[in-house]
Amino acid sequence: MQETKEVGLWYPCHVSLNLISYSDSNFAGCKIDRKNTNGTCHLLGSSLISWHCKKKTCVALSIAEAKYIIVGSLCAQTLWLKQQLSDFGIILNKIPLFCDNTSL
Repeated sequence: MQETKEVGLWYPCHVSLNLISYSDSNFAGCKIDRKNTNGTCHLLGSSLISWHCKKKTCVALSIAEAKYIIVGSLCAQTLWLKQQLSDFGIILNKIPLFCDNTSL
């Protein structure tokens, strides 16, 4: 097995540690079963620290329902990350959330 010591994540120093959360969803994106796919990502400063993408197990009945589902997931993940960062002494008061390019 070949080692890859030169590959890794890069977190530059002297960059502000702001947490920003993004989400996106597509309503009935799958042509076969009409299920939507949701995704989220979280940036700490300019570095990606978390992402999630999943095809849902049920069919959303409207675009509003699909967005409601992903915003709930985005908020839960953001609150978990905020708690993890506070355990390391990084206290964040304001965390911007973006859902489908719209600020919440």
